[in-house]
Amino acid sequence: MIDTTYETAERDAASPRHIPPASPEMPSYMTDVYDWAYVDPAWVRWLDHNLVVKTLLFGNDRRLMRRYLSRIQPGMRVWQVAHVYGDLVELAAQRAGSQGAFHLTDITPIQIAHGKRKIGTLPWARVIRQDAALHHGDGRPYDLICSFFLLHEVPDDWKRRIVDNMLAQMPEHGEVLFVDYHRPARWQPVRYILKWVNRLLEPFAEALWNHEISHFASQAADFSWHKESIFGGVYQIVSVRRKPPQS
Repeated sequence: MIDTTYETAERDAASPRHIPPASPEMPSYMTDVYDWAYVDPAWVRWLDHNLVVKTLLFGNDRRLMRRYLSRIQPGMRVWQVAHVYGDLVELAAQRAGSQGAFHLTDITPIQIAHGKRKIGTLPWARVIRQDAALHHGDGRPYDLICSFFLLHEVPDDWKRRIVDNMLAQMPEHGEVLFVDYHRPARWQPVRYILKWVNRLLEPFAEALWNHEISHFASQAADFSWHKESIFGGVYQIVSVRRKPPQS
């Protein structure tokens, strides 16, 4: 049975001293800016399909998903910081397998419901309603932490908090992966489509055009950053690892 509470709340429920953690407050920008995309149940049901994801990503959905999925080995402990439309969370959880763990966090109740629908039968999966900037897992380190198209949707102060928390949860052997938008080349026609979309619907997205993701890390110099961009610079895949300690 999937555990949808934060950390060990369900296991400790029988304790008379146990006080269940409060549900995180949904930030105002979610309803002010993204109600149509991630909050309104009717829109969410319509958007949560592979064909919609493929269209929104100009046919690059599987290409980008492979960059993430190829890093998951059976038995890994994986944290995905937000629900993603389509079948990505199912594929990622299945790759971690029964000897591993897959934790999915999100802050909106409707996204938690969709996550449970997709991976609720997998005993090694947990769907946790929590702010990605505050999640601390269950005390055991994650091998892989992935943000798949989350950063472009949050204000800059939230970008900093989320990036710092993801990096703080990464052990020496682990990897943090960001898959997101990037500054397109001037010759890329999609650049001008996205400019229009950003003006209408994605007010926080162009921060990733103007800054490297490392810009949002408080201790960026403590890590090694490797960036790959694809599709004429429209998308970036950034892998982060801890630098080895100096002797």
